[in-house]
Amino acid sequence: MIVIDTEMIIQFHSNNISNFIPQVSDLLIGKSIDYLENLPDQAYQANFIRQLITSGKTNKGFERINPVPITISGIQYYLIISLSDGLYILEFELSASSFQLDVQGLMGNTIAEILTYNKLEDLLENTAIQVKQIIDFDRVMVYRFAKDGHGEVVAESKNPDLSPWLGLHYPASDIPRQARELYKLNLTRLIADVDSIPARITKAKNNPQDLDLTYSQLRAVSPIHIQYLKNMGVASSFSISLKFKDELWGLIACHNYTPRFIDFKSREYAKLIGQITSSALEFRQNEETLRNENEFSHSLEKIIKQLMGSESIEKALTSEETTLLDIVKCDGAVLVHDKKIYKLGITPNDQQLLDLIFWINDQGKDTLYQTDNLSAVYSEAFAYQDSASGLLISVLSRELGDYLIWFRAEQIQNLRWAGNPDKPATIHDNGLLNISPRNSFAIWTETIAGFSETWSVDDIKSVIKLKEEVNYGLNHKAGTARIMNERLKLAYQELESFSYTISHDLKNPIASIKSYAQLLIRDQNILERGQQMLHRIADRADQMNLMINAVLDYSRIGSTAMLFQPIKTESLIIEIVNDLSLIYAAENLEITIGEVPDLRGDPIMVLQVFSNLISNAVKYSQHSIAPKVHISGELIGDKIHYHIVDNGIGIAQNNLLNIFELFNRMDNVKDIEGSGVGLAIVKRIMEKHEGTIVAESELGVGSTFRLTFNHS
Repeated sequence: MIVIDTEMIIQFHSNNISNFIPQVSDLLIGKSIDYLENLPDQAYQANFIRQLITSGKTNKGFERINPVPITISGIQYYLIISLSDGLYILEFELSASSFQLDVQGLMGNTIAEILTYNKLEDLLENTAIQVKQIIDFDRVMVYRFAKDGHGEVVAESKNPDLSPWLGLHYPASDIPRQARELYKLNLTRLIADVDSIPARITKAKNNPQDLDLTYSQLRAVSPIHIQYLKNMGVASSFSISLKFKDELWGLIACHNYTPRFIDFKSREYAKLIGQITSSALEFRQNEETLRNENEFSHSLEKIIKQLMGSESIEKALTSEETTLLDIVKCDGAVLVHDKKIYKLGITPNDQQLLDLIFWINDQGKDTLYQTDNLSAVYSEAFAYQDSASGLLISVLSRELGDYLIWFRAEQIQNLRWAGNPDKPATIHDNGLLNISPRNSFAIWTETIAGFSETWSVDDIKSVIKLKEEVNYGLNHKAGTARIMNERLKLAYQELESFSYTISHDLKNPIASIKSYAQLLIRDQNILERGQQMLHRIADRADQMNLMINAVLDYSRIGSTAMLFQPIKTESLIIEIVNDLSLIYAAENLEITIGEVPDLRGDPIMVLQVFSNLISNAVKYSQHSIAPKVHISGELIGDKIHYHIVDNGIGIAQNNLLNIFELFNRMDNVKDIEGSGVGLAIVKRIMEKHEGTIVAESELGVGSTFRLTFNHS
């Protein structure tokens, strides 16, 4: 290894260069690379390394250049160039593998074979087989990482005389987090011979810079890892990274019991196999996810129709063709409504359910709760963990004790570890870590009980959508028959009184506070810190005034008479967009408008709805790299559906059910101006129009607000 700076001066080098070029000087640090260009056997073009560096700069990388064939002392090498913190790393490695295979010829068949299989397990098994055929290692495994970092061998191709490792689990400490991060950057890693002696790197004594070897091909590995491989009896290892959505999904781990070198080109072919397998993994996973989404979305559509056509919420959810059991993958479900319990599938018994519901009531304000290990948080569940280890709760009304509950049965796992994963590591006299239990790798079985299959993001989305529809049905069909009327009358009276107090008793003092603050700001005798505090007082007065006006707007909706008339939606939306473009003036903001069917409703209120939602979409996406907002609508049957989509900061799934509540602002918007009342106003207006609003969002991806109006 030789490392040069931008002036082509050698700043670092491995101390083994004289083993390969006997005539080289021991004093290379500070010399120009020109000194070494004259040493190869062949007559290379003058300054050829300089020209390679220049070409790499032009191509913004060295992928197209690497590897460069070069002969030194009669031996053929590959020169591999990489960039590291402004330095250029030149690495010379043998150009011939320890074996001769027509790798390029095999690649076409390998890729075709990998892409043949639809099932994930078949895809992985075949990948292991194909990689073994190409590199001919003794054992090739596909190693998958779990959420906690530990790994499992999920596919294997091996020599017949070797014992199988398929299904074995390895603790997360075997491949620690920092190593996994490197596997995301370097997609292949070769240890040709565990007994090879690493060469030290030489630099000038007065050079304080450390050399970053992240992208080095020849970088030595930790002596602990070498010891780990020796404990296994492995003489050579090779790994290929498998990624899923830019995260490390697993490795194609290859072991050989004699030293085995793989040249750079063959490693690049192997990297391509890993990338193709990663793409196939993502495609298969997305395909499976889409299939599940379609299945549960179809069930959700059916149950929504049942809710619309039935006067009984409990009948629509539990007694029709499609029930709560069809909304998510589960073993049992319960509806708690009107102080009655409706059970479906496999659930705890009545008394156990009552006790569980009391526990749920005591859990606080979360409107959505999930766990895959119920007995760990609620000890009474040990009695029925076989049928209900997984719990998913959607709170319809904590005050009324109405809940939607789903259960998943226990999935007992018998994990076969390559040694006891909890056995502590020990330090030898030589200071090296003895990676216990890797001395013997004896099979150690652990039984994990009390856990169910984990609830997915798609499960949560289905439940959130269902809750919105059920609440809509409760509010419009069953609400008037329960306790709502009298409470609403009292609430409106209190709200009107509260609004009057705000407008008369609070607005004037706040205006006075701001005026006095502004007068004091003009006083040049007040020091800078005092000026800053006065500015903050004025700003807070403006914020209080904003909140007061928002509350007044919210309270007026209930008492304002509705004036239904045709609304030209396109001109209304264009006017809002033009105003927002001036207010936010984001240079790369893209607002697109699709089909916008006309509506019938109260023009002022409908203007408030679209103004709030479009303004939010622009406001919360303006800091994206390429902010985009799309507004469109469509007429389906007797309903008009509108969608307002952005690619902004998004909303966490567990916050989606609360966003329409007064003064409810998410943690990730604290630095963005707002009162926390806008969406509450929108929801009330939609209810007054006998319409609905549903939010879908994902953190860091964006949000979609879906509006449904009656078409009449």
